[in-house]
Amino acid sequence: MSGAMEQREISAPRVGRFKVYIQGDLKNCQFIILTVHDLGCNHSMWANFISHTSMEEIIRRGAFIHVDVPGQDNEATALPADYTFPSMQSLGEDLVCVLDQLDVKTVIALGEGAGANIVARFAMAQPDRVNGVVLIHCTGTTAGFMESMKDKLIEWKLEQIGMNPTAETYLCLHRFGSFEKALNKEQLQKVIESFQQSLRSKVNPHNLKLYVHSYMKRSNIADQIGKVRCPILMVTGTKSSFNDSVHSLFNKMREVLDKKQVDYLEVDGVANVLEEKPDRFAESFLYFLQGLGLVGGVPMPRVQRSASIEGSSGQIPGRTRSMSMEEADLPRGTWSMSPPKFGGSKISGSPPSSSPTKS
Repeated sequence: MSGAMEQREISAPRVGRFKVYIQGDLKNCQFIILTVHDLGCNHSMWANFISHTSMEEIIRRGAFIHVDVPGQDNEATALPADYTFPSMQSLGEDLVCVLDQLDVKTVIALGEGAGANIVARFAMAQPDRVNGVVLIHCTGTTAGFMESMKDKLIEWKLEQIGMNPTAETYLCLHRFGSFEKALNKEQLQKVIESFQQSLRSKVNPHNLKLYVHSYMKRSNIADQIGKVRCPILMVTGTKSSFNDSVHSLFNKMREVLDKKQVDYLEVDGVANVLEEKPDRFAESFLYFLQGLGLVGGVPMPRVQRSASIEGSSGQIPGRTRSMSMEEADLPRGTWSMSPPKFGGSKISGSPPSSSPTKS
């Protein structure tokens, strides 16, 4: 899949217009992944992640539709004064317009932070259009009192003085948690500095304020999560600011959904899984897609490591001939070695023995 993106504008009844960025060939791919970004971000965060070498097998077979929340694209002009910024629910429900106007039947929905909350709403509103949903740092509850008070201050400062240290600190904590305790401080510091530079030079503070406000006014989705009909992968890091919230939503899911429908990935020692452990997330994403009957026959990263130990040829034990393309695309029943923390099902074909609960 080429790194080049096709930009389109999609009309929607409550949102007005979505800007979407297409990577890959929507007509000639095995599956399509729809992404929605977090606060202070846009499609660029997904493009950066997808370029990681660990995503090679996924980008070879799939295509991506990256959706920018209104006004959040790089160097966007201020949204009109008479524009009513959509609620999180409206953003989620209007995503179906993207699929309809691009002639896409179904997608795997992928979101981070506020974007995860949006794609969860989409999966609930359009269960027949979503084959699977991956929620990174997804919060299911409304904003608490202290969170709301803090964000009123952030909103005011963004409106009155533009991007400022208070807003930057809040957004960094939102995305990266207590990064002072990170295992790899040097690596994470570079990521945070890049994020801060983007906030200062590319993000329109007025538009960002509107997205923050919409997120703070979010309604509770935990009580409605039973409407999701597809497999779900919940993702968090142990250092994430939203770790407890992700646990709570996961527990709620296990109460109202088939336990085999919900998987859980918690990566130890990190706050932002995408930025700090992209290879670990990509590995779990591969298993998740394989469990959906996609990317079958692709040697999983840990399988490849085992093969390199067991034989100098690098072949998976028991393989005595090369496979045809048709054979390679058949599901192989490979399982993840990192089961969910709370005993949910493994992503596919799990063995009977138990394994560690954290990555």
